Amino acid sequence: MLRPKIPTMPTPTGHTAPPAVVEPTAVIPAAQTPPPAPVAPAPSRPVVQLTPGTLVALVGGGTAVVLVVGAVLVSMLLAVAITGASVAVCAVVLRSLLASDAKRR
Repeated sequence: MLRPKIPTMPTPTGHTAPPAVVEPTAVIPAAQTPPPAPVAPAPSRPVVQLTPGTLVALVGGGTAVVLVVGAVLVSMLLAVAITGASVAVCAVVLRSLLASDAKRR
């Protein structure tokens, strides 16, 4: 049916030069130089300046995060409570049905 076509490696065109022969050279060690004196590193980050505007923005952002996380947690707790109450109602109804069925026999 369908057979994949395997591509062939293209051959180089034009004149190619033979590889050049590399001759080893002697390594002469250089005179030892003393290492440079250590320089005090510059601070990598600038110091953050808190202005009243940025302080208000930080407080507002933190308050918003706390409110959102609180709302999510309360909604999850409410969902668990509603689920537990519905399971309890189902258990009471099933118990009632089974008890009434046993009385009829």
